[in-house]
Amino acid sequence: MKFGPLPLDEAEGAILAHSVSLPHRRLRKGRRITVADVEALGSAGIAEVVVARLAPGDLDEDTAAARLAAALAPDPVLAGLSITAPFTGRVNLCAETTGVVKIDAGLVDAINAIDESITLATLPDLSRVGPRQMVATVKIIPYAAPDTAVVEAERLLSGVNPTVRVHGVVCRGASLFLTRTPGMSDGIVRKGIDAVRGRLDALGIPVIAERIVAHREEALADALQGAEGDMVLILTGSATSDRNDVGPAGLIAAGGEVLRLGMPVDPGNLLFLGCFGSRPVIGLPGCARSPKLNGADWIMERIACGLDVSAHDITGMGVGGLLKEIPSRPAPRTGGAATGRRPVISVLLLAAGQSSRMRGRDKLLEPIDGVPMLGHMARVAQASKADEVIVVLRPGDDGRRRAIKSEKSAVVQNPRAAEGMGTSIAAGIAAIRNDADGVLIMLADMPEIMPADLDRLIAALDETEGRAIVRATDPSGRPGHPVLFGRRFFELLRGLQGERGAREVLHDYPEFITEVSLTGTRATIDLDTPEDWAAWQSGRHGAG
Repeated sequence: MKFGPLPLDEAEGAILAHSVSLPHRRLRKGRRITVADVEALGSAGIAEVVVARLAPGDLDEDTAAARLAAALAPDPVLAGLSITAPFTGRVNLCAETTGVVKIDAGLVDAINAIDESITLATLPDLSRVGPRQMVATVKIIPYAAPDTAVVEAERLLSGVNPTVRVHGVVCRGASLFLTRTPGMSDGIVRKGIDAVRGRLDALGIPVIAERIVAHREEALADALQGAEGDMVLILTGSATSDRNDVGPAGLIAAGGEVLRLGMPVDPGNLLFLGCFGSRPVIGLPGCARSPKLNGADWIMERIACGLDVSAHDITGMGVGGLLKEIPSRPAPRTGGAATGRRPVISVLLLAAGQSSRMRGRDKLLEPIDGVPMLGHMARVAQASKADEVIVVLRPGDDGRRRAIKSEKSAVVQNPRAAEGMGTSIAAGIAAIRNDADGVLIMLADMPEIMPADLDRLIAALDETEGRAIVRATDPSGRPGHPVLFGRRFFELLRGLQGERGAREVLHDYPEFITEVSLTGTRATIDLDTPEDWAAWQSGRHGAG
């Protein structure tokens, strides 16, 4: 890759290496410099820009990142992962379920040693994860990577077990047994029950049986005979300090076995691990009465996800086991270590327009491969990585409603549709799910848009990095649709009126806009008349 300053008249097609602020827009680093960009830079008095140019044998950053991610998770479903679209040389791998992520640390190190352009970062091995949580990220450091380096990484990753895999919870239920010492208050007992149930709730595991017995070996042994479910948890009223103490001794008296007493994790030292028939048994330490992270969480989470835990495994937990000195680690019930997650995205498919220039025809009902265009667009949105699709219609529009009858989309009626697009956006925003991180506003008359285009826009959204609005453009930089807005703009969108739609928001907040170039005319196609429609269909069939 060639990197350095370049005269403006030679910069077209190069990659802008540093962001440039212009009077009415900002050209972000990483964009391909267009003719329009050259004109804008020249008008601002800029004669030279720092750029990157690919050399023979280089792969652009997005292509390289996408290939590496595909090699890491050739079967994402099997690995319990979803893979984001590449953006600025980054692809994220996110958990699809609650579980524990298994990382092949040696292979990660080997990938990172291939070439300095390639980086792979992951959570620690056996970290607890939740749905949508980021577990790994591929990042190409400059704007390109050598093809030879990517091929070598693909070779290392081929034919091996998944380097990154999320093991989901398989435990279908647990039994909880508590012992009570003389004088122990109801509050202390209740605190222990609530804390343990909170841990199990976070994993989606129901408590099938719960019993409180006297803090005596024979009482616990008798109670254990009624154990149900796939896992047994014991929380004694007094800390376990010896294999002959009530907890371990009661398990042995019931016919079980103690595999390990104690662990090199603090808090959590006074745990014991055993089995009762085929059921694993965890003797919880006293610190389990608190929701704060402790060593028992590591054992419980792994067993819940079907991973074996041996005495040898426990002895290897010392490095990193000083949990009380990690204040950034939240309580287990909050979902584990704080990391990024895949955003929740709602699509608003705006279909409440009048088709006023179609001379009596409804362009949204024009056929594409035998499907009305509105139905086709709903399918495109459903095939993307968005989490819900909401179609905004005019009241009483039975034809358009029938066009999406077979699609898995919610319908919102906008009684003020005649007043303009702004009211349709406002009506749709009022209907999106409460946990949405972004809303992708999509016009229903842009038939060249593909699911992968929507995925690229979604991948670009990152409010923490200032990318709170993501706007599609054509290759020349001409702005178009769709447009994705982060959550910070929901209130403004909810108050829109009239024909201008969200253009005021785009005008007032240019510093938050990131542009994503789509192929050809996908972002800017405009089929408003029968002639437009006929020309597009003719060109499409001719190309086929």
